[in-house]
Amino acid sequence: MTPSTRYRLLRVALVVFGAVMMLLYPLALIWPSGWAWHSGAPHESNYFMMIVGLYFTLGAFLWNAARRPEAHVSLMWFTVCSSVIHAAIMAVQSIGGDHHDIGHMWGDVPALLLVAIVLSALVLMSDLDRRSHDGRVE
Repeated sequence: MTPSTRYRLLRVALVVFGAVMMLLYPLALIWPSGWAWHSGAPHESNYFMMIVGLYFTLGAFLWNAARRPEAHVSLMWFTVCSSVIHAAIMAVQSIGGDHHDIGHMWGDVPALLLVAIVLSALVLMSDLDRRSHDGRVE
């Protein structure tokens, strides 16, 4: 795969993952046991609405990063690290915590791990350090 192809794939991944993050609220309406951690409508939980706001904001920033990924490497690494940590905490809580909801093991936990794996692989393969210095693809 050429460097320009990997770069384009990274840009597509940033747009797709950003869109999914901005669609957290509708996802919770469609499949509550896979995305929401409370019973009732998503808007009935102040905590969940805070998470919706945070992920909507992160998604918008990822969309922006898709224009010039080399200028947003730290944002992408933040997304990778926070996704892994968030997924690990949710996995533990869905198995042994108060929730006992295995739906999260098929919904938000694998979704966050997918974001982390795909973004980290594409960032590493896209030679972003070189791009950030000279701004061109070789």
